[in-house]
Amino acid sequence: MTDTPQKWVACPTCKGKSLFAPSNAFRPFCSERCKNIDFGAWASASFSLTADAPPDDQVFGDARLQ
Repeated sequence: MTDTPQKWVACPTCKGKSLFAPSNAFRPFCSERCKNIDFGAWASASFSLTADAPPDDQVFGDARLQ
């Protein structure tokens, strides 16, 4: 029986090595701490994408549906 090589990835929080396998309950994070830090940032809306909003005098959405 051949052993499959382990896949290591960078933890999104601390950038340390993290085992990407079912045996790591926190994957892709390296630990519960890093997972909780990421979740806290997400829950507090620290992660956001900028969006181009239309000017206040323009209708938002598909004009055909207005």
